[in-house]
Amino acid sequence: MVFVRTTPPRPVDVTAVLPELAPLARPAIRLHPRPGSPSAGESSVGGPLLWPAEEPWPHCEASHLHVDSGFRQSPADVRLMRRRQARWHRDHDGRGGMTPEEEAIKERNAARLTERLDADPPPADCPVPMLPVAQLYLRDIPLLQPPGQADLLQVLWCPYDHDPHHKPATALFWRSAAEVVDILATPPEPYEVNDDGYLPEPCVLAPEAITEYPNSLDLSPQMLLMVQDWSRWQAAGADVDSSEHADCPRDFYDVHLADAPGWKVGGWPPWGRTDPNPDTALSVMCRWSRC
Repeated sequence: MVFVRTTPPRPVDVTAVLPELAPLARPAIRLHPRPGSPSAGESSVGGPLLWPAEEPWPHCEASHLHVDSGFRQSPADVRLMRRRQARWHRDHDGRGGMTPEEEAIKERNAARLTERLDADPPPADCPVPMLPVAQLYLRDIPLLQPPGQADLLQVLWCPYDHDPHHKPATALFWRSAAEVVDILATPPEPYEVNDDGYLPEPCVLAPEAITEYPNSLDLSPQMLLMVQDWSRWQAAGADVDSSEHADCPRDFYDVHLADAPGWKVGGWPPWGRTDPNPDTALSVMCRWSRC
């Protein structure tokens, strides 16, 4: 059985309430990543890349922030922790520790990490192998606008914090999939990540085309007044009164009708609590690494 996530039907046609919003509509593709075992020939989040064996793997040589998050772990330890959590969740009893194999892996990784941390230069100043974040084929994500004959976008990041936004540094690569003959089988990995959320879990995708409208914080003052005008919603027959946002049409609009959450390409960018999220190389996507 193929599991496909889809966006629930909108409770109202927003352009029937606010025809002025129609010119602000933007196409987007929600990725709907979910844990899986993608191959290099598939679009994925956190999966293997179709990377030419003869091409050097990207390394970050930028300056890294030296503030220790307190959560630094090796990628192997992060994966080990996730396997244990998945097993405990599956067993529902919370009992049991690590298997002998997991104990051995943890001890080996701890020894290797200690050796590397004691070496010069300091860890964060070394060229750091970047981690795969997303691989998107044009056949799956037709909103992409590749240069030339490219049909594949690959996104990587460095799992340390960087100025100015204390976020991973990103790198984007376009390529033609047909030109890749020999694939790099075992890419190098960083020996630690600044936070376990900086190690994407391998996920398969279920792309879904949608239409988005801007968050209320992106609207002009005049348009915002229209969103908050009860008479418009009532005239269009929108059942705002029975929703959890009955006292605030603006919240109803933001939650049900504006920009979609989660991983996506295109559309409108997300907002933080008070300000737009920083415009980085991953502005086309939300930045959660868990599926």
